Amino acid sequence: MKDRDQTIICNQIRIAGCDFALYPMTDQFVNVIMKALEAVDTSKVWVKTTDVGTCVRGKIAHVFDVTKALFLHAAQTGHHVVFSGTYSIGCPGDSAGEVFLAEDNIRLNEAKNRKIQQNVAGKFSLYPLGGDNYMDIVYSQIEAMKQEGIHVSSIHYATRLDGEGKDVFNGLEQVFTNMEKSNSSHTVMTVTISANSPSKKDVDKSE
Repeated sequence: MKDRDQTIICNQIRIAGCDFALYPMTDQFVNVIMKALEAVDTSKVWVKTTDVGTCVRGKIAHVFDVTKALFLHAAQTGHHVVFSGTYSIGCPGDSAGEVFLAEDNIRLNEAKNRKIQQNVAGKFSLYPLGGDNYMDIVYSQIEAMKQEGIHVSSIHYATRLDGEGKDVFNGLEQVFTNMEKSNSSHTVMTVTISANSPSKKDVDKSE
């Protein structure tokens, strides 16, 4: 009966994923990454790490729970840390990790995440594939992001986000979830988030 129930759940929910890399700007980068991995519970997602990045797969809630936790735990070291990832759902032929869709919705890292206070700057680009009115969809989700208490501004080829780290990730998750609820056949979202950067907010070397 359990196997049958898991099959039913997998047929009703599409698997989400994120391929990402974490960049601590320090010669202690291995230690920063390993400690973050030790602090984060990844038991509700499929995980594979290669020499060019890490991929996590499963329910939207757990994919964001894990990626948010890894970044926040690395950033709280005080080092300049950058997260660069591509979130996707609806990719044709996407099947590996389907067993994790049978997991419940309890986020294993939420309690620890709430304790971490971290201001971040970031940017994201949203690509709802397979539709004609994609720009209307993108603009509506940018407006939705503003409702999360995040400062949203326009930059070339992306939308800039400034705010508390948990709020930024929560806002990104809400945008991604809204796209899935809109019946987008395939949604891709690229994200870059930076914490503890020594650089000024605006650096223009064009002059």
